[in-house]
Amino acid sequence: MNELLKHVVEAHGGFQRWYEITVIRAAVSINGPMWGRRGQEGILSQVGITAHVHQQHLVFTDFTAPGLRGVYTPRRVAVEDLDGNVLIERHTPREAYKGQTLASTWDVLHALYFAGYSMWNYLTTPYLLTHPDVTTEELEPWQPSGERWRRLKAVFPPRIATHSAEQIFSYDESGLLRRHDYAPYVMGDRPVAHRTEAHRTISGLVFPSYRYVLPLVDGRLAPDPVITVDLIDITVD
Repeated sequence: MNELLKHVVEAHGGFQRWYEITVIRAAVSINGPMWGRRGQEGILSQVGITAHVHQQHLVFTDFTAPGLRGVYTPRRVAVEDLDGNVLIERHTPREAYKGQTLASTWDVLHALYFAGYSMWNYLTTPYLLTHPDVTTEELEPWQPSGERWRRLKAVFPPRIATHSAEQIFSYDESGLLRRHDYAPYVMGDRPVAHRTEAHRTISGLVFPSYRYVLPLVDGRLAPDPVITVDLIDITVD
């Protein structure tokens, strides 16, 4: 673990505390014009999340309707009732984005896979970056708006479902995440900047409670977010 990653993990609660927990739960509101463009407006505007920290497994409650849940793993997504009866499912869900364009619409399983892996990544980072097959290196810092942010490049292995193999995380002097750059495959590899705010300490761990995603056009940030994420409540077990 390099020096910057050690600093970041400590700022977010410390490796031992992350290792001890097994589940992160939250109430979340995920919105923004991207969902309407994909034909799924409001699908995640009021849902619960249960994320398993040590495996790529996340469940949305009240997904598409009260009493239903959306189950995400990298190899399978499904909509189930509370008794576990499967209404619809898709295996190898990442393959379902092949050939799509910005004008393509999604079904609920497209939305479930994208939101599932995204939120699992967001909630488990920076602990996720300590996995032995995730490689990290510190890049040159930069100074947006007069602040000094340290940058960490991460390269993810194929086994981890995530936006793109290479991603860059920018941290302020205290070690808190301020910006996250990537080019999501499921969006046609178009680059975005993901900003984080309103960090909260929950049971010794630190989470950004508000996130928003800005497209990058010719290297410049678009003025308005295409996705927003409000974490209304967070608990850890």
